[in-house]
Amino acid sequence: MKPKTPKEVELMKISGEIAAKALKKVLENVRAGITALELDQIAQDQIEKEGAAPSFKTVEGYKWTTCITFNAQVVHGIPTQRKLKDGDIISIDTGALYKGYHSDMAITVPVGKISDSTNQFLEVGKKALKEAINQAKEGNRIGDISQAQEDVIEGVGYSVVKSLTGHGIGKELHEEPMVPGFGKRGIGPKIKKNMTLAIEAIYAQKSGEVFQEADGWTITTKDRSLSGLFEQTILVTNNGPIVLTPYL
Repeated sequence: MKPKTPKEVELMKISGEIAAKALKKVLENVRAGITALELDQIAQDQIEKEGAAPSFKTVEGYKWTTCITFNAQVVHGIPTQRKLKDGDIISIDTGALYKGYHSDMAITVPVGKISDSTNQFLEVGKKALKEAINQAKEGNRIGDISQAQEDVIEGVGYSVVKSLTGHGIGKELHEEPMVPGFGKRGIGPKIKKNMTLAIEAIYAQKSGEVFQEADGWTITTKDRSLSGLFEQTILVTNNGPIVLTPYL
């Protein structure tokens, strides 16, 4: 993956801001009774209002602005008429395409009240993503990012979903290098200034083994344990990583 030019960086920043606004708008509407499809429309309306297009609709065969998954579902959930219920956790994944440049981001949030153990599960994902992003420094290697989040997630007994990874991002939604959620410090491609990466913490409360559901998209934990997804698009700079999708 080639580092981005200054002009490309500026377009990536705008793309990230647009995606972040859309996700924030969706989060404002997360409540029991609303449907996943209604949330998807909110995201689409906001992205288009900003003069961008939904990144996910550039994926062959995918017709939605978001991927929305519930509870044991991990990624790539198709938004449907399924209603959110108190006690659910849902993951919302979206991205914007602005003047040829993509952004990608995700968060898992509760619907209503959840148990202390489920809340702890979500807090670990947030911490794992933060620690991973902190390793996205010029001169480090992808393995530094990978091991940082693996240490947080598996250090408390949860499991990284090893069949799914983060990735480079730019003119394509998914570019090299792949950024696994597990690995070893000091190995993998070298991280360079002006690289843009979509770093993802993808993990499960129990086993990290998954399967694809009959819809051909949704990936779910085999043991039906809870799953979490936290993702940000970041830019590598001389002064450390900058989050391009600041939704909170």
